[in-house]
Amino acid sequence: MGMQQEAAHIVWDWNGTLLNDNDAIIGATNAAFAELGLEPLTLERYRALYCVPVPKFYERLMGRLPTDAEWEVMDEIFHRYYAEHRVRCGLTEGVVELLTGWRSAGHSQSLLSMYVHEELVPLVRGFGIEPHFVRVDGRTGPSGGSKAEHMVRHLKALAGIEPTRTVVIGDAADDAVAALHVGARAVLYTGGSHSRASLEGVGVPVVDTLEEAVEVAGRWAAAA
Repeated sequence: MGMQQEAAHIVWDWNGTLLNDNDAIIGATNAAFAELGLEPLTLERYRALYCVPVPKFYERLMGRLPTDAEWEVMDEIFHRYYAEHRVRCGLTEGVVELLTGWRSAGHSQSLLSMYVHEELVPLVRGFGIEPHFVRVDGRTGPSGGSKAEHMVRHLKALAGIEPTRTVVIGDAADDAVAALHVGARAVLYTGGSHSRASLEGVGVPVVDTLEEAVEVAGRWAAAA
C-alpha cells in the first residue's frame, strides 16, 4: 500500500445536508399544501413520506398526482416561501471543520444540489465555504426530477476524478440512487429530509452525523 494513498472525492448535497434548512422546507411544503386545502405536516410525517421526484411525494399525501396546474402553483409557493425563510438557516453543526479537515487530508470535494444554480452559488459564497469545493453545481432546468443525470454531468466536469473513488454524502434516498448510477458510493445522513427507516431501505451506510459520514468516506479511501 505504501505512502501513495490516492485522494478520494466527496460530492456533498446542500439542502438538509450541509445547510440545516429543515424548518424552512417544512414551512414551505405546508404553505404549498395549504393552497390545495391539505393538512399541515409534522417533521416526522414529512421525513417518513418524502421522496423524489416531488410530485410523487405529493401523490402520497393527496392520494393522486397533482395536475400540471396544481404542481406549478405549489412549486411556485414552495420556492417563494422557502426563499423568504432560508435567510434564517445556518450550516449544519461542524461543517466548516469537516470541509477544512477533508481538504487538508489531501482529498477533494464538490457540491451538487438540486437547488437553482444562480441562487445556490451566492448562498454558498455567503457562508464563506466556496473555496473548499473544486466545483459547485446547482440545478439548471425544471424542478421535480432525479439527481442521477445531474450527477453524470457533475462528475464529467470534474477532470481526473474517478467515480470509484467518489463518495456522495446526502440526506435523501435519491442521493444514493444518483451515486450508484455513476458507479460511486454513498453515505446517507438522517438529519435532513428522510427518516432513518426510509434511508435504510437503500442499502448504503446510514449515519446520524456528518462527522460519521466523513469517517466512512475516509475509511473507504484508505482501503481502496
